[in-house]
Amino acid sequence: MLRRRDILLLCGAATASVPFGVLPRLLAAAPRDAKKLLAELTGGAEQQKGGVQITLPAVTDQARHVPMRVSVESPMTEEDHVKAIHVVAERNPTPAIASFHLGPANGKAEISTRIRLLQTQVVVAAAEMSDGSVRIGKARCKITGGAGGCG
Repeated sequence: MLRRRDILLLCGAATASVPFGVLPRLLAAAPRDAKKLLAELTGGAEQQKGGVQITLPAVTDQARHVPMRVSVESPMTEEDHVKAIHVVAERNPTPAIASFHLGPANGKAEISTRIRLLQTQVVVAAAEMSDGSVRIGKARCKITGGAGGCG
């Protein structure tokens, strides 16, 4: 049986841990969560490695503004093009980063943006192709310094 004093001590300890990044790290997703999300986004299609390149800085201290570029090898014709690019982070609190929908009119299967990362981790991009296949690419980014960008 917990006494009032014990409950107050537990609440105080939990509140004190938040600024130091303990709670956000406990809430981070695991690689299996990112893999499951990609399977849902791509309709469970078999994923083939290659053909997708993710460009991230190898090391950054700016976790809130990590530049990312994803490019997919595709002629971007009516018969052969990228339909969507899905990006997930394996250790963010929520793995989903973004989904970009493309078509032949894009001319190039390439996106650039900035993302937030909680900690050092792997970012995965899956490209849905017009023939139903899915290609994936991965890149790792090391976060240095203080708390990550998702906390």
